[in-house]
This record gives sequence, C-alpha cells and structure tokens, in this order.
Amino acid sequence: MRKKLIIAVDGPAGAGKSDVGSFVARELGYWFVNTGEMYRALTWKALQRGISPEDERALIRLAKELKWEFKPVDGALRTYLNGRPVGQAIRAEKVGRCSSQVASVAGVRKVLRNLQRRLGRSGGVVMEGRDITTDVFPNADFKFYLDASLKERALRRYRQLRARGKRVDLEHIKQWILKRDFQDSRRKVNPLRKAEDAVVVDTTRMTLRQVARYLLRHILSAQRMNRCRPKNVR
Repeated sequence: MRKKLIIAVDGPAGAGKSDVGSFVARELGYWFVNTGEMYRALTWKALQRGISPEDERALIRLAKELKWEFKPVDGALRTYLNGRPVGQAIRAEKVGRCSSQVASVAGVRKVLRNLQRRLGRSGGVVMEGRDITTDVFPNADFKFYLDASLKERALRRYRQLRARGKRVDLEHIKQWILKRDFQDSRRKVNPLRKAEDAVVVDTTRMTLRQVARYLLRHILSAQRMNRCRPKNVR
C-alpha cells in the first residue's frame, strides 16, 4: 500500500504554483513535478525539428518517439529528452507562445498524462499544472487550486522575468496571461477548472511563502486528525 501522499496543485499562469509547490515538497521531503515543463520541452523539441504546433499527428508521434526521463535535481524531478536535460532552452519566448497550443492536442495530453501518472503513482510527490486535480490525479490525497488577481499575476511574472535580466513590458505580460487563461480554460480536452473538492486559495494578498505555509498547515492538520490516509489511485 502506498505510504506517501499525492498532492495536486492547479491554477492559472502566475498564481505561484511552481514556487509554492516546490517549497511544500521540500518541507515534506517529497519530489516536486512541474508538468508545464513537459509541455514546454515537447514544444521546444518540435520547433527544433521544424514541426508546426498545428500539426497534431506529428506532435503526437514526436511525444511517443522521444525518450522521456525524469531525474532528481535540487528536490525536483526534471525533464530529460533523449538523455539530455532540457535546461533553459524551454524558457524561450517562442516556446512559451506555442506551448499552450501544443498542450491542447488530445493525443499529446494522453501521452504526457501517462508519464505524469507514472511519476506520481507511488506518492511522495507534489505535482502542479492545469489538470492535475481534475484529470491526472482526480483522487489525489490533497487537491489545491491557487488563484490571484490578473494584476498580481502579471506583476509576479514581470518581476520574475526582470530578475532573469529580461526586458519586459507589464502590459504585454498582462495581455499574454489573459490570452493564456482563455486558451487553458476553453480548450476541449481537460481545460483548466476548479475541482469541486479542491481547496481554493486566493494568493493575491499573500506572499508565496505564506501560501506554502497555509497548504502545509492544511495537510499536516488533516494528518494529525487522522482524516487523510493515502488513497488508491488509478
């Protein structure tokens, strides 16, 4: 029987999922998995090979052909393709623009969902994305949905990019987030939505460390009250 928990975190761009999820994972001694990294990695490899984000058959074929590996790096399971780490190349602007379109392909999502389930099935994982609580692990032991105002999410992304030395425009980022929200919530396959039993956290007026502490208190409180035993997952 699985002894460790599966903790699923969903939410829109800029809600703080990655920072919060990695903090929670470190505190619990769990692995952190950023599923968005997988979609970006596939998009990056597709662009490298000249495959259009609109060519669904080629994208699905590529997703199946690639050798996917996930290796521990600083407490997270990082994506390796064909034996090589994807690195910062997946953070390129063009990759970001195209990744949402690639992620909307049903066959692509099926391939990556199987990988994600394989990574998390044994527990001991904090996994974040857009459909972890609703499709990848609908029976996760804990499900959280992080959100924040558009203004706050844009500011967070702006500061994050500036810290990386990039010249960015706040209004441009806001418009990008609006577009991404629309694409993620309107796609036909596994759109971004709040799971009915997810704990919804508005992070607008909270630091990301405060959000992480809130999630940890919720998890540890449930464990102390013996209300949460690891569930069976499909």
